[in-house]
Amino acid sequence: MPDLLSPLSTAPHKSAAFFDLDKTILATASSMALRGPFVDAGLVTRRAAIMSVLVHLPYILRGADENRMNEMAKTLGDLAKGIDARRLEATVEESLDSVIDPVCYLEALEEITRHQAEGRPVIVASASALEVVRPIAKRLGADGILATIVAKDEEGAFAGEILHFNQAEGKARACAELAAERGWNLAECWAYSDSISDEPLLASVGHPVAVNPDRALRKIAEEREWRIERFEKKARVGRALPRPPRKAVFGLGCALLAVSVAVSVSLRRTSV
Repeated sequence: MPDLLSPLSTAPHKSAAFFDLDKTILATASSMALRGPFVDAGLVTRRAAIMSVLVHLPYILRGADENRMNEMAKTLGDLAKGIDARRLEATVEESLDSVIDPVCYLEALEEITRHQAEGRPVIVASASALEVVRPIAKRLGADGILATIVAKDEEGAFAGEILHFNQAEGKARACAELAAERGWNLAECWAYSDSISDEPLLASVGHPVAVNPDRALRKIAEEREWRIERFEKKARVGRALPRPPRKAVFGLGCALLAVSVAVSVSLRRTSV
């Protein structure tokens, strides 16, 4: 089930923009960026944090195929067992300024701003747990979230079982279901990702964008003539300089032209 951060149903939209989080909006994996705060908060041991990094290395270095992602899901589910979900989310919230904001791609923030300026809802679709993604998505100003859902026990701790792993076909299916529910035409939707694991999602939309793609995704993107982008600059959320929408640029140009004409006429009258 999606976590909607804004009242999407109050205005009709024909399309949306789906953004992967790790290495697409962020320059690294969110779990790697947050491992220090998680250890400091006593949520995970240093050994578990090191294990998490090792599990992510194949993804970070070579991209992830479905088998590696499934293995990673099982391992991370085991590592997460017993962690208080509410405390985890609170720790992410408290760590946004120190470890998340510094690793945001400026280009991603600009794309998010552009889509929302054009009236297109932005959905963060990530394989990370909902409790990790939600505070980050709120900081980004996203309209909704699709993330991995981990079962919790009666006391609110992770039970170790993953109810929905939001990756590969699972992510594509979740995005398609949300689009159908909201009346978005996938042929008019956008999707951004760095990994071959998101090929099903990218292939399902009319505007796929491969961001800093791994080798396998780059090959497919080139063969299918998908847009390929290189995100490099980093900026804190709120401090980025968004590209104004075309209508705003046009309006600004007209205003400047009007001022220029008015000044010119005034000068001519003065000289006469």
